[in-house]
Amino acid sequence: MASSFLCLTLLFITIYSADGFRHYDLDRCVFNSTELKDIEFIQSYFYNKLEYIRFSSSLGKFVGYTEFGVKAAEHWNQDASLLASMRAQKEVYCQYNIGIEYQNALSKSAEPYVRLYSTTPHAGRHPAMLVCSVYDFYPKTIRVSWLRDGQEVLPDLTNEMEDGDWYYQTHSYLEDPPRPGEKISCKVEHASLKEPLIIDWDPSMPESERNKIAIGAAGRTLGLIFSLAGLIYYRRKAKGRILVLTN
Repeated sequence: MASSFLCLTLLFITIYSADGFRHYDLDRCVFNSTELKDIEFIQSYFYNKLEYIRFSSSLGKFVGYTEFGVKAAEHWNQDASLLASMRAQKEVYCQYNIGIEYQNALSKSAEPYVRLYSTTPHAGRHPAMLVCSVYDFYPKTIRVSWLRDGQEVLPDLTNEMEDGDWYYQTHSYLEDPPRPGEKISCKVEHASLKEPLIIDWDPSMPESERNKIAIGAAGRTLGLIFSLAGLIYYRRKAKGRILVLTN
C-alpha cells in the first residue's frame, strides 16, 4: 500500500486557551514497511492551525515556516541533546508502534469473492459482454485476467474501487463473447490466495444469459459479414470505373 495510506498518525495535543487562541503539536510516523530506513518521524507545532515549526527525522533537524518558527528552529538546532532525543524517536516511538500495527492489522488479508456473469451495456459495440466481479478483498493489490482455452488475454476494461471499510472490489470486462465450444475463464491472483483462483464461464447458464451472449455473437458475425460484403461491392465498382476509363 502507498505510504500515505499507511501513515500512522498519533496525536498528542496540548492546548493552551487564552481568548480562543490555541497551540498544539502533532507527532506522525510515515512508513511503508517496518524497516527503520523506510520510516520518517515528523513532529509539527501549530498555532491557530498554522504550522510554524517542524522536526523531520529525514533532515535530522528543525525547520521553521514562519518568522517566529525560523528563530525557534535556529535556537533548538543548537541543542545537541534535544536533537539526539528527537532523532531517537524514529526507532523508539515509530518502529515500536508500527510493529504493533503490522502484527495486528496491516499484515492481515481477506480472500476475494468472485462472480462471473454477462451483462448488457447501455452503449457500445456489443449487445452483451462478460464481467468478472471480485469483491471484499484486502490488501488492494490484485490481478484479474481472462483465459480463452487456457491462453491468457487482457481485459477490455477494468474498474477498481474502495468499499470504504478497508475492503476493495474490482470489475473486469471482456467484450468479445465466447465462440461455440470455446472455454472462457476468469483468473484472480491475490496475496490471500495460495494459488490463482480460476472461475470458468458456465455454458449451462439460465436461458436469459445464453440469449444475451448468443445475440452478442450473432451481432458480431453479422457485422463482419456486412463489412466484407461492402468491401467486395466497393472493389467491384472501383474495378468497373478503371475499365471504363481505359477503354
